[in-house]
Amino acid sequence: MGFRLPGIVNAKKTLQQERKGAEAKNVPKGYFAVYVGEVQKKRFVVPISYLKNPLFQNLLSQAEEEFGFDHPMGGLTIPCTEEAFINLTCSLNCS
Repeated sequence: MGFRLPGIVNAKKTLQQERKGAEAKNVPKGYFAVYVGEVQKKRFVVPISYLKNPLFQNLLSQAEEEFGFDHPMGGLTIPCTEEAFINLTCSLNCS
């Protein structure tokens, strides 16, 4: 499994655009906001270091396939259940 650098570059552009929004004021430096959930989207603030992790990159690839780079929530939207996202981020924190 290789790294998809274009996806990361585009994700960074999306993050820069979101930082300009009103909610960006609530995101500390070194973090970014994502929206997760199948029906109702919940906002999570996660460290930028997650962008280097292959598991998180897989989620970004899924988001790209489902939404392209036009995210309906105005920020990065990840197409998975809240529970799956929490489990993944917990595994990233523990490793």
